[in-house]
Amino acid sequence: MADKATGGGGEAAWASGGTLFAGVLMMVNGVLGVLHGIAAIAKDDVYARLGDYVYKFNLTSWGWIHLVLGVLVALVGWGILKGADWARGVGVGIASLLVIINFIWLPYQPIWALISVAIGVFVIWALCTDTSDRGGAGTGTGTGTDTGTGTGAQASPHM
Repeated sequence: MADKATGGGGEAAWASGGTLFAGVLMMVNGVLGVLHGIAAIAKDDVYARLGDYVYKFNLTSWGWIHLVLGVLVALVGWGILKGADWARGVGVGIASLLVIINFIWLPYQPIWALISVAIGVFVIWALCTDTSDRGGAGTGTGTGTDTGTGTGAQASPHM
C-alpha cells in the first residue's frame, strides 16, 4: 500500500534508493581518489613498482589522473544527491571512465581496483535503472503530484 502512495512499485523505490546510494558512493570514491592522487604525487614509492606492464605510467601521472578524476567523481556525486538533471548522464559517463581507469590501475592496487570497478558497475546500474522523475522535486514544478509546498509556492502571511 505504501508503494502505491509514493507513485511507484518496489522496483522503483529500489532503483531510487540505489541512485541515492550511487551518489554517496561517487562522493566517497571521489574523495578517496583525490587522496590516492595526492599520495602518488607526493611520494613515488607509495605504490609498488611494476616490471613491464602494457599500461605503465609513472606514479606522478597516475596521481594526477586519480586526483582529477576524484574531483570530477565527487562533484558528479554531489550533483546526483542534489537531483541535478545533468548529473545522471554525466555520472554514467564518469563511472564508465572510472571502471576503465581502475582496470588499468589493477596491478598497482589489485584489491582496491577491483572494489572500485564493482562500485563503478553498481553506480552505472543504479543511474541507468532509476526512472523516477527527480528533477523539480519540491520546487512546485513537478509532474502534477506536487502539493504546492515547494520553494516559492506560498506567500508569507506577514507581508
